[in-house]
Amino acid sequence: MIVTGACDFSSSLSVASSSSSSAIAVSPFNVSSLSSNPKFINSSSTLFRSLSLSLIHHRSSYSRRSLRRLSSSHKINGNKTHFFPKSSPRTPPLFTANSTAQRTGTFVEHLTGITESEEGNSESNDFGDVESARNDIRNVATRRVETEFEVRELEELPEEWRRSKLAWLCKEVPSHKSVTLVRLLNAQKKWVRQEDATYIAVHCMRIRENETGFRVYRWMTQQNWYRFDFGLATKLADFLGKERKFTKCREVFDDILNQGRVPRESTFHILVVAYLSSSVEGCLEEACSVYNRMIQLGGYQPRLSLHNSLFRALLSKQGGGSLDGHLKQAEFIFHNVVTTGLEVQKDIYSGLIWLHSCQDEVDKARINSLREEMKKAGFQESKEVVVSLLRAYAKEGGVEEVERTWLELLNLDCGIPSQAFVYKMEAYSKVGDFAKALEIFREMEKHLGGATVTGYHKIVEVLCKFQQVEYAESLLKEFVESGKKPLLPSYIEIAKMYFDLGLHEKLEMAFVECLEKCQPSQTIYNIYLDSLVKIGNLEKAGDVFDAMKNNGTINVNARSCNTLLKGYLDSGKQVRAERVYDLMRLKKYEIEPPLMEKVDYILSLKRKEVKRPLSMKLSKEQREVLVGLLLGGLQIESDKEKKSHMIKFEFRENSQAHLILRQHIHDQFREWLHPLSDFQEDIIPFEFYSISHSFFGFYADHFWPKGQPEIPKLIHRWLSPHSLAYWYMYSGFRTSQGDIILRLKGSLEGVEKVVKALRGKSMMCRVKKKGKVFWIGLQGTNSALFWNLIGPHVLEDLKDHLKPASESMDFESCC
Repeated sequence: MIVTGACDFSSSLSVASSSSSSAIAVSPFNVSSLSSNPKFINSSSTLFRSLSLSLIHHRSSYSRRSLRRLSSSHKINGNKTHFFPKSSPRTPPLFTANSTAQRTGTFVEHLTGITESEEGNSESNDFGDVESARNDIRNVATRRVETEFEVRELEELPEEWRRSKLAWLCKEVPSHKSVTLVRLLNAQKKWVRQEDATYIAVHCMRIRENETGFRVYRWMTQQNWYRFDFGLATKLADFLGKERKFTKCREVFDDILNQGRVPRESTFHILVVAYLSSSVEGCLEEACSVYNRMIQLGGYQPRLSLHNSLFRALLSKQGGGSLDGHLKQAEFIFHNVVTTGLEVQKDIYSGLIWLHSCQDEVDKARINSLREEMKKAGFQESKEVVVSLLRAYAKEGGVEEVERTWLELLNLDCGIPSQAFVYKMEAYSKVGDFAKALEIFREMEKHLGGATVTGYHKIVEVLCKFQQVEYAESLLKEFVESGKKPLLPSYIEIAKMYFDLGLHEKLEMAFVECLEKCQPSQTIYNIYLDSLVKIGNLEKAGDVFDAMKNNGTINVNARSCNTLLKGYLDSGKQVRAERVYDLMRLKKYEIEPPLMEKVDYILSLKRKEVKRPLSMKLSKEQREVLVGLLLGGLQIESDKEKKSHMIKFEFRENSQAHLILRQHIHDQFREWLHPLSDFQEDIIPFEFYSISHSFFGFYADHFWPKGQPEIPKLIHRWLSPHSLAYWYMYSGFRTSQGDIILRLKGSLEGVEKVVKALRGKSMMCRVKKKGKVFWIGLQGTNSALFWNLIGPHVLEDLKDHLKPASESMDFESCC
């Protein structure tokens, strides 16, 4: 049999049962194509009778068929895929792709749009533009798109055992969960072919088990006999999208793209609507991405309802996204609506002007252009448009334009929104007229019967900006007494003003009052900490810093650490400064350059190397040290997926070199160490770990592939003097005769590469193998040459311990 996706969605025939509100939708067939075939001219009346009988019989027989064991041939299901044998003389029943869309409810309730009523429903519901776009899926394909794929009937299979096994699988597969389903299919690997698996997947879609069909499809793709089937993938993606399972729908959608095929227009449409139906973070961005691909990759022209629903979703998005990105996407949608000759609604114009007014740099020319187009389309500027204009002009301080727009707003006679007063106050604050801003605030109180929270925030901000202490204090008191919240933004503004004016006592009072009346925030704490450090009250500043650090909702940041560090350094409290510095290193905070110079000097007195909190990237010195340590036997542990890797630093207790090297390596890689490995100097263990990070994947792939030590093929490029020095310090030793011995693990081929690299540096060596370990010996003048190469990179405390015998050094004096 053949399952076809080549359906005409331009219209549909709905037959409703008198006993139920549900309807069975059947897409019409192409009469002209049938009439051109003599076989079908004489049987047209028979065809219509069979269709009518099938539709009437559907309701009574469907429940019985769903409970009955899968028979050898599939019967017609009005809501799902229909099957028919290729050799059947009868006209095949048609596949209805939009039936799932008719069953589901609204997608996004908060979006408002055009109210549509569906045939067969006794009452109309306002589902908004997203629902409108969903209903338009049936009309997406205006031309026939061939996506046929063959599914043979059970009776067509020559093997009786295959027919029985397929029937058994079709019965068992939908009843199992994912893991059991995979095990069940794996047990049938010996005989299952692509045609069999396709039959099972289509059967699952027919009985509305679309997730099970997806699992069968995913299992198919992992088999070595699988060949991509565009028709199957398209149908599966469409059914999953209509059920709002956008993640699985996107997987199948990506499979189509990865095969170099362009998905059908309906698949694009369905996936966009599925994303818009979800409130999950990031779904709007994905909907925009698919919409853009639909136009740029597929060359399709989406329906007006899809344009409108995506545009309104951009306008309704609150936070979490870039308004600049939303503006670019909205302009792209507007461009597509205009260029395809569709009707541009009034809300599109007003929404686009609003988005432009939200930008930091307002494009006034574009706003004026939109206003002209709006007038040509016969739309009057609404209150929302005028308020958006007020906002745009206020950002640039255009008082004249603001006043002119204000008059336009008054002439509309539709009430003045509170935001209009706020924008007008902002405009006068831009030109330095705080008195006029205060006058507008009082007008706002009279007009609205009381100021809004946003109004209080704006006027306090304006007065603090111009350091009008008495006015600001008076209005803040009014704000507190009004009982409106939140108060925190106004307290922050007044604290900043006190700090700038040096009114530290008033700042402390405002801080205490803020803690009593508001939820504490890191910003107000930082301002208070700045004040304490500036007046030299470091004891209290330390207490406030500790309170911030111990409070999970506040915590410290780079600013608070730098503030306290500066206070301790300026006052000569070096011990406390070092503690703050260690905390900043642990948290990877950037230290201000002037402070770093002082920290360098203090820590150099203790012979402690300074580690700046850089980004998570190994320095050149760290990379060379790692190469040397890995040659010496340092281990790397990887997770099962080989995505994250952890370095295990291990030192021997009975080695004098390791006792000294351990401290140095701990300090060298401190920012990369696991938090549990950050011990005090006197209790550093002989074994500690780095954090698990993907950056170590390079070293894991080259030095520890398959969990075993290996010598990289390009090791000769990485054997720098620095790396050789750490190899020697970590796993080498000096013999009693003054020779140098290096320990190495790996294959014989890798050892030969190391020996060849040493010979390239004019050093001859001997190799011995003991068990799985190779020993490389440098004797006489060769050990002297080796020491001359690595000597500058060996730790001072280890030079006497590792330096070759004096007899071996005669070669240096001879040269």
